Amino acid sequence: MFGIVGWLIAIPTLLGIALGVWIDSKFPSQYSWTLMLLFVGVVFGCINAWYWIERERGDD
Repeated sequence: MFGIVGWLIAIPTLLGIALGVWIDSKFPSQYSWTLMLLFVGVVFGCINAWYWIERERGDD
């Protein structure tokens, strides 16, 4: 279960970083899209993991 929760957080985080790096390389600005999308990925991953845990807890 801990492995799945870890992946549920890691995958959106890595996708956010990858997208942010791509945006920063193509469209330079004073704001770091990498950092912003890293944060969005972590938040989305945590919400996703929370919903998954609540769903699994309800199946008992």
